[in-house]
Amino acid sequence: MSLDTAAATKPHERLAAYLAEDMEAVNGLIRDRMASEHAPRIPEVTAHLVEAGGKRLRPMLTLATARLCGYEGPYHVHLASTVEFIHTATLLHDDVVDESNQRRGRPTANLLWDNKSSVLVGDYLFARSFQLMVETGSLRVLDILANAAATIAEGEVLQLSAAQDLATDEEIYLKVVRGKTAALFSAATEVGGVIAGADEAQIRALFTYGDALGIAFQIVDDLLDYGGDAAQTGKNVGDDFRERKLTLPVIKAVAQADETERAFWQRVIEKGDQREGDLEHALSLLDKHGAMEATRADALAYAAQAKAALDAVQPHPLTDMLRDLADYVVARLT
Repeated sequence: MSLDTAAATKPHERLAAYLAEDMEAVNGLIRDRMASEHAPRIPEVTAHLVEAGGKRLRPMLTLATARLCGYEGPYHVHLASTVEFIHTATLLHDDVVDESNQRRGRPTANLLWDNKSSVLVGDYLFARSFQLMVETGSLRVLDILANAAATIAEGEVLQLSAAQDLATDEEIYLKVVRGKTAALFSAATEVGGVIAGADEAQIRALFTYGDALGIAFQIVDDLLDYGGDAAQTGKNVGDDFRERKLTLPVIKAVAQADETERAFWQRVIEKGDQREGDLEHALSLLDKHGAMEATRADALAYAAQAKAALDAVQPHPLTDMLRDLADYVVARLT
């Protein structure tokens, strides 16, 4: 454990301090495996995103769950690097799909280079992630992470059709979120337990923790888009609205909309005909139907579910940090 652990104030900072040595090994392995003898653009593009900051939450979850289950071998580092490579690959692809110009306050790779480079480097990172998985020698780990990669892609494709369709309900929204966000969280926590040889009840608990944490994380992100601080979130209020993404607050408001309100949502989301003052009107409708507060309640419920799952895991300083992390994810709403 790092001496900095006690000085760190936020849960993810305490986690990073506790796992500092392991994270250093992960960073070294990532730098090593993102190298390319024949295509220097690969490390250029990857480094731009990997070194842009970010909390490295997903790889830390793998390291933490392996350690709290008593793992002493080397392969939790491989798995954490795998998780980060999958995450980075999906970000590269997402920015192309969303035609994004900014991520974490910096220009996106597709803007600095081009779409082709972003897509192909993302493909390279997926391939590298599978090489790392195989090196662990665990078919079960390979199965979990390969399924997660497929689920992420499935969630992104589902979102293409669901995001601008007012028929999208909370059940479909949850499928999208489980795909594009929670699948990697739950895989990250589950493989930590598997590589450590934990019993099935603990592995299941770690999966449930990651799944619920990932859902809470995404719901909070969607909520902050309509009521967050741009300086904190790195996004402008209403970005999802302008991009016509049907997220949970809007889904809740649409479910209670009268005929006039539904026509408004059809115009701005389905047809993309957005005018001056539409965002303000959308916010007033969310407020009218209590959609923001109901969405907040959902996020808090998933955070509570994540914490409850850890009751099946043996006591450990890292278990407490993971509970605090679930609280912190939703504390952004206060």
